[in-house]
Amino acid sequence: MERTAIVTGASRGIGQATALALAAEGFDIAAVAWRDTERLAALVAEVEKLGRRCQSFDCDIGDLAAHAPLLDAVARACGAVHCLVNNAGVSVLRRGDLLDVAADSYDRCFDVNTRGTFFLTQAVARRMVAAPETPAGLHRSIVFVTSSNAVAATPERGEYCMSKIASHMAARLYALRLAASGIAVYEVQPGLILTGMTAPSKEKYDGLIKQGMTATPRWGLPEDVARVIRTMAAGLLPYTVGQEIRVDGGLLISRF
Repeated sequence: MERTAIVTGASRGIGQATALALAAEGFDIAAVAWRDTERLAALVAEVEKLGRRCQSFDCDIGDLAAHAPLLDAVARACGAVHCLVNNAGVSVLRRGDLLDVAADSYDRCFDVNTRGTFFLTQAVARRMVAAPETPAGLHRSIVFVTSSNAVAATPERGEYCMSKIASHMAARLYALRLAASGIAVYEVQPGLILTGMTAPSKEKYDGLIKQGMTATPRWGLPEDVARVIRTMAAGLLPYTVGQEIRVDGGLLISRF
């Protein structure tokens, strides 16, 4: 049974690991990233080694006008979409005092992490709902990759935290709207995951992890997150609606 997954931010980190995990699950991949042609090409080759098709698409999901052309191109190249993984995201332009947050950094976080993700999900969901009846046993899903900062406040990157808590609510809203249509919506909240985005803070968190910041005494890996998303996309979490799963090594468990 042919299945296609769109993975945004697919060229590196969690997105790259997710694309490979979904390919191993039997999905063809529509890999979306912006201005990262070489890494996308490398991902296509890796997916094809797994015996699945992969098409790459250069798109800034923060540009709402690009959504319809993107989905039209995916439909032509890959057919119907059965899974959307909203992984693309940006961090703050500058860490620092909350009193110094500038509009450009705030707008960038919300344009991509919140606004772009919300409206891309809307566009995909409309097509899923309008599609012919889904064959029995074919699971359809949408996964929001948010952050532990959807729960834990970090004032030195407040605009990022705000964008992620908004996406947390978007996941719940879409879950309620789409459940009756047989479309499962999930949320993954990664904690300290070793990626290019977290690399600038590695030295700081290396020390904090040694001091017990996480119950599991190591950094998380993109593959840790990808395994959870694969489970969701495979339909192995029945009767869950808008469920968030923390992949954080126990970071957010209250302790005393």
